[in-house]
Parts: sequence; structure tokens; C-alpha cells
Amino acid sequence: MSRVVDNPDRHRYEVYVEDTLAGFAEYRHDGDRIVFTHTEVDPAFEGKGLGSALAAGALDAVRGRGLRVVPQCPFIAGYLARHDEYADLR
Repeated sequence: MSRVVDNPDRHRYEVYVEDTLAGFAEYRHDGDRIVFTHTEVDPAFEGKGLGSALAAGALDAVRGRGLRVVPQCPFIAGYLARHDEYADLR
């Protein structure tokens, strides 16, 4: 089971498997927007859907905060392009 948490001190959303950090999506704030700059999943956890879980968890949190998304990171940009349910965040 994975969970996604915001780590504002490190400016990133993190995905954990149990208590192990498996990946993160770095961001910076720009007014009422959040700019995703880099996403990374530890190679030991690749192929398990954690990148998608991380993207969905981060985007759901951003929506809950009423912010817009600027996807500079290719992974987040690709996720948004494939998931119309997040079109309102752009």
C-alpha cells in the first residue's frame, strides 16, 4: 500500500511504500499556481504504478488547495495529457 504526502519543507510530494520513500515530485509555488519541476521514482520501485499514484495524489492535493498546475516536468505533463479528469487544473 502506498501513500502520498506533501513535504513543504523540501518542496515536494512524496510517495511511500510502508515507511520507505519510493519517489517524489518536486514543485515551486508561483502565485496561485504550483509548478512541478521534477518527478523521480526509485528504480527499486519502478513498474509498480507508484509514479501514477504519486501524480494522482499530488494533483488531488493541489486541487484541494484551489491551485492551478504548471507541468514543467515531463512526467506530470504526460500524466495530465492522459487524464482528462485533471483538465480543470491547467
